[in-house]
Amino acid sequence: MSFSLRPYTAPDFSGLTGAPEAVFLPAPADGVAPEGYHAMSIFPEYFHIGGQWHLAQESRMDCVAVWEEGRIAVREFRHLRRGDLVAVGRTEHGEEGILVHPDGFHEPTAMRESFAFRQGRSRETAFSRDYDELYELLRHERQHGKIVWVMGPAFAFDHDARTAFSQLVEGGYVHAVLAGNALATHDLEAAYLGTALGQDIYTQESRPLGHYNHLDTINAVRRYGSIPAFLKGEGIHGGILWACEKMGVPYVLAGSIRDDGPLPPVIGNVYDAQDAMRDQVRSATTVICMATTLHTIATGNMTPSYRVLPDGTVRQVYFYCVDISEFTVNKLSDRGSLSARGIVTNAQDFIVNLSKGLELM
Repeated sequence: MSFSLRPYTAPDFSGLTGAPEAVFLPAPADGVAPEGYHAMSIFPEYFHIGGQWHLAQESRMDCVAVWEEGRIAVREFRHLRRGDLVAVGRTEHGEEGILVHPDGFHEPTAMRESFAFRQGRSRETAFSRDYDELYELLRHERQHGKIVWVMGPAFAFDHDARTAFSQLVEGGYVHAVLAGNALATHDLEAAYLGTALGQDIYTQESRPLGHYNHLDTINAVRRYGSIPAFLKGEGIHGGILWACEKMGVPYVLAGSIRDDGPLPPVIGNVYDAQDAMRDQVRSATTVICMATTLHTIATGNMTPSYRVLPDGTVRQVYFYCVDISEFTVNKLSDRGSLSARGIVTNAQDFIVNLSKGLELM
């Protein structure tokens, strides 16, 4: 199977010659949008300004469009400053100088009869084709894109899953990792003590006083002052974070109210964590979320269906949600078929199959 990106077809503006100019009103106060503000979607959106249609190049749903320095900036409400020029208007077909373009990639739609079985994505869905397409996509993205992985702690509980993901990192298939304190803690516990939450990561046997192991690991990392210093000081050569440090792959660890410790790099302020996550997502071309409902939904909300490359090319962003829970998968799929493809499976098995399919194991 050969992989190629779907070409982007820009809107036909010939039928919009009489469209009015988009209206921008000043923000009345810091963090406050003017009445009638336009909320952004996941799709490419154009604004008619000075007789030209301007595409918002770094978009995010549920944010607002700001006209500054000759371009459209997309900004969270909390980042607005008094006087920022914010787009207003709630129509989407050019009536107010705003055009939402959901069909630029011409995603094929399968013909469906009025009555047919298995039209959704569930544990009974056949995912063989999804795997084959994903192998080709990742090979393409390794050289031409940015692959961001959003991970829950389940991977750190299994020997083979940790090994498989580490091989993906070393193989160049990981360009950023978004996770929480738990993933990092249990991965480091596995590397340090061979357990995750006190259970052997291969045999699943509980170790004596094993419930102390994750706390001992956190305490040791805090004593060293950083994860790199801990890895070096303890002579650790294996695991997910070790591979990220080795390959220079950035990871963002967002804090939670239920965290232990936490580890030194965990970002405790939720809005600082959101900004750090978005810094990685804004340049992502493929996002794969695995076994973490909250992180998946958070990342999904900040990932548009397209990316504008430095040369001006508009390309599709691929978004996968992998989870054993059909709820999580379908929650993201509701965002639109261009942005989210669901795979219902054990995430540990998924990552091992993916590594084998890419011939890394």
